[in-house]
Amino acid sequence: MAERNAIVAVYSAGVIQGVALVTFPAASAIFSSPAYFHLSSTEYGGMFVPQAIMAIASSLMGGGLTRNFGIKRIYLLGLVANLLAMTFLVLSQFVMHNHAFAYGILLIATTCMGIGFGLTVPAINTLAAALFPRNVDRAVLVLNALLGVGTALAPAFVAIFLGLGIWWGLPVLVGAMAALLLSFSLRLSLGETERSSAAKAQKGGTKFPGRFWVFATFALLYGICETMNGNWASLYMKKLGATTTLASIALTIFWGTVTAGRIFFAAIEKWFPERRTCEVLPFVVAGAFLAISLLPTGKPYLGILAFGLAGLGCSALLPLTVSFAEEELTTIAASVAGGLIAFYQIGYGIAAFGVGPLQSWARLELNTIYGGTAIFALVMSALSFVLVRPAAAAPCSQN
Repeated sequence: MAERNAIVAVYSAGVIQGVALVTFPAASAIFSSPAYFHLSSTEYGGMFVPQAIMAIASSLMGGGLTRNFGIKRIYLLGLVANLLAMTFLVLSQFVMHNHAFAYGILLIATTCMGIGFGLTVPAINTLAAALFPRNVDRAVLVLNALLGVGTALAPAFVAIFLGLGIWWGLPVLVGAMAALLLSFSLRLSLGETERSSAAKAQKGGTKFPGRFWVFATFALLYGICETMNGNWASLYMKKLGATTTLASIALTIFWGTVTAGRIFFAAIEKWFPERRTCEVLPFVVAGAFLAISLLPTGKPYLGILAFGLAGLGCSALLPLTVSFAEEELTTIAASVAGGLIAFYQIGYGIAAFGVGPLQSWARLELNTIYGGTAIFALVMSALSFVLVRPAAAAPCSQN
């Protein structure tokens, strides 16, 4: 019973964290609209800087905090931070016409989101691996698939609440879900799962071996590629002439194919190994970026297809990177997930903030930026063969 409740809590947290994370970029049309917050591209991108910074800091501190306070407390603190992020986002709508004050509240909200993401995601990845020690890859992949379900739901919910004239209904909904999960989790006994995670936390220190940096670089590049789609898809679709609804659909399709891809690749792992998946998908991402960069104005449905392809390419890459690293780098088991999430967030911050200055200072159009991002995907493609090499080479050495 206790283990079942732990599974419910951990995997529910994945869904809620996914919705919470994408609530901000899903509402990009609200933040940029003159009728609402009227943020410039640079201001919109700047919203995510404190989120990235705090996610990086909390992810890197997660291993040490887990050793000192236990993984359950870290997980609960992450839920509290998510609840605070949604609370401040709701409060911002009451002062949105006071530009400076509203923007300050939005920055506080994204700061809390960074803390929530940086604490919650490594914690639930570690807990999922501890709950299913005999099938870590699939456990982590399924968890991240559910996180993807949440990310896909966020833009759909935004479209619904916009239609009702209450865009702030989404953060209210997410805050309520976070509060319910927090209440459920406070009474939760993780039992053997927490002891297994605590044992991992005591293994080694935080000195990263050379192999870690291969995984970290891959996670950073992935963060850039995912965020170009997750944070900028809606605005790009609007520039192509799409309605707000179609722009939300494009973002929903992106996150939906991220989720579907994670489920699909988990289901076929017996016939198509995870390491082959990790080698193939970066090429799909690169092709999707080139397709997005060539999208014609006035044909938004092609944009929906292109962002769907990008989602499929991104789908399994981050969870597989985390699970591969946790299996290989056992001497720093407590720090692996947090460290990789930190580097993923560095990539997130680069893409979330960097696009605005590239548009305003370098005068680059979004289609050019998307085309240029294909280079990062190609570097990730080359790096994927290095990332999977030790395990892939092992059978050969035995013959």
